[in-house]
Amino acid sequence: MTNINKQQLKLELKEMIIIECDKSEEFKASDISDDEALVGAEAKLELDSLDSLQLALAIQNTYKVRIEGTKDGRLAFASINALADYILEGSN
Repeated sequence: MTNINKQQLKLELKEMIIIECDKSEEFKASDISDDEALVGAEAKLELDSLDSLQLALAIQNTYKVRIEGTKDGRLAFASINALADYILEGSN
């Protein structure tokens, strides 16, 4: 992965979520806060396990970082901040 700052990465991730999870009619990237939950019924986006899998594949293809297993998935998809941190740590 090329050097990218965390703010730029978070914007890219928000856009990726909108596209990969087919949320463009409901949300814009700017509607997603950095600390809000991404997955689950309490999440505004209401992403489910299929959305998480789709995102994990897109992240692997784009950033060459794998999100493996339930524990890593829960940590990574907790929020945009958590996801960006996971990717930045995994790319080192």
